[in-house]
Amino acid sequence: MAVAEGTGPQAPHLRVAVLQATGLVGNRQQNLAVVEDAARRARSQGAELLVTPELFISGYHPASAAGDDGEVHRLAVAEIARSAGLAVVASTVDHHKGERFISASLFDNTGQELTRYHKQHLFGSSEKAVFAPGRLRPRVVPVSGVKIALGVCFDVEFPEFTRAVARSGAELLCVPTAVPLRQRRGAAANPFDTRLIPGMVVPTRALESQIYIAYANHTGPRFAGLSCLSDPYGRRIAAGEFDPELVLGDVNLRTLLEARRATDYRASLD
Repeated sequence: MAVAEGTGPQAPHLRVAVLQATGLVGNRQQNLAVVEDAARRARSQGAELLVTPELFISGYHPASAAGDDGEVHRLAVAEIARSAGLAVVASTVDHHKGERFISASLFDNTGQELTRYHKQHLFGSSEKAVFAPGRLRPRVVPVSGVKIALGVCFDVEFPEFTRAVARSGAELLCVPTAVPLRQRRGAAANPFDTRLIPGMVVPTRALESQIYIAYANHTGPRFAGLSCLSDPYGRRIAAGEFDPELVLGDVNLRTLLEARRATDYRASLD
């Protein structure tokens, strides 16, 4: 378990837990059991928000997940949030007006769904073959005094997306994700090491848009892991490695304000 402390007991903050694990394809009950256990452990350690990976309950396999009844999954997550007493971000399939979307939902600690977002930037032919891209920007909603917006995986790799979220007033962007490791090319390593996404791209997005980002990825051996909480200075203040774990860190609004004063990247956003 990785833990990062806040900047001080007087600073207003939200303790965030980021679940790093791999959802088993087609094993909803086992995956929900993992989320429930993580929620209870996170709450026992003071977390008020748990962020889980992309399509975790279905298991990340677009072709098979597309037919899942996301409403059943969301009802189960809502009950986990209510029972554990903390907010939960979970990614499910949303069948809406004849289209299928990869979505992320934020449930509060009573189990109420505060917002649902449809992934705008679909990744690869496997997602594009069965899902439609979202067309609406994420809404900003408060949890324990922190303004939160949702993205999903590939979204955060586009600077325009994160900047739009920052412009909307968000202080924390929660990103369920499923970043796979790239296969070797014969005897040579793949030139694109996807571990750069959580290791470099995510903290860069947090820095340039001056926002916190909670990034929850699946684990190895197929996925890149390295789930993290990045702060507006571009630091990975809490980070996992490659095994299943719960990553905990603080979103500190004093740190956010200080970062924005120190280097006013947001001037071009307002």
